[in-house]
Amino acid sequence: YLSDWGLLKLLEPGQGEAMYVPWDEETRQGGYIDLVCGVRILGSSWYGAAAPKAIEQIAGAIAELPPGPDSQILLFHHGLEGQVARYSGALRYGDLLPLREAGVDYLGLGHIHKHYTVDNWVFNPGSLEANNIEEGAFERGALLVELVAGEEVKAELKTTYKQRSIVRLSLKLRGQEALEEIEALALQVIDRAISQEKVVPDQQPIVELRIEGQVGFERLELDTRQLQSLLQENSGALIFLLKYEVDNVAYGTPLPDDADRHQIEREIFTDLLSANNVYKKRAQSLAAGLIDLKERQLRGDPEETLYEFVEQMLEPPVQSFSEQSR
Repeated sequence: YLSDWGLLKLLEPGQGEAMYVPWDEETRQGGYIDLVCGVRILGSSWYGAAAPKAIEQIAGAIAELPPGPDSQILLFHHGLEGQVARYSGALRYGDLLPLREAGVDYLGLGHIHKHYTVDNWVFNPGSLEANNIEEGAFERGALLVELVAGEEVKAELKTTYKQRSIVRLSLKLRGQEALEEIEALALQVIDRAISQEKVVPDQQPIVELRIEGQVGFERLELDTRQLQSLLQENSGALIFLLKYEVDNVAYGTPLPDDADRHQIEREIFTDLLSANNVYKKRAQSLAAGLIDLKERQLRGDPEETLYEFVEQMLEPPVQSFSEQSR
């Protein structure tokens, strides 16, 4: 539609015998265009796994074109292997060589959002903006190219335009922090990044905070959606990504082979309570209380009585005068 509006020229090869026909300004269709500056530019399509075969067909079609400018540029969306990890379907350099033999002086690639060049013939500027957090570390931009027949291509990467900053931060938990502390610690990370000018709120950056380590409470108790909203507001981020990748603190008391059911239950309750920051100091007494609660429930005590028992069990222990004075 951008081509239909006259904002650019979409060069696409045709089907059948005439793979490349010259650009027609009235129909706004065509596969190549000859510029008055002495350069022929050819377009292509997305070919997927059939790209190596398509390259051979394009090379053959270029050889059959009428004489034109001395320099030729081909725009080809695919990417080269070995440039980024986890990219399947990339082309090998040898797959591209028929285009060089057909007289292509400048092969402009795409798909991979990272700047790279090969043999001063294959050029990929990368994307103008990052598409995800990982791409924030890629060098990318726009290429200013000087192409003169018979001379080496001069391509200069331009990155001086305004690129939105992408900042990756981290917070490591040790399993000793209370649930209420996590929010304060996360805000401290943001405030420190702002004071160090890693995060500039007025520039509306993209920010990622990765919270890792162990927590001494059920990991789902943390309201990550609310925390993410708070951190986005404080950082001024256009997009804030909160990665909450923690494990619960785990305890596993060794049990003797001849342990009976009551001993096993007591140790399991004690381990679960010891892994919780709120209850770990009273793990032994609360474990005994949970066993008592289970027995009361099994013998059919009324729910009101059970609730009263739980409330009494959870009441904080009364401190002695000596403890208070300390």
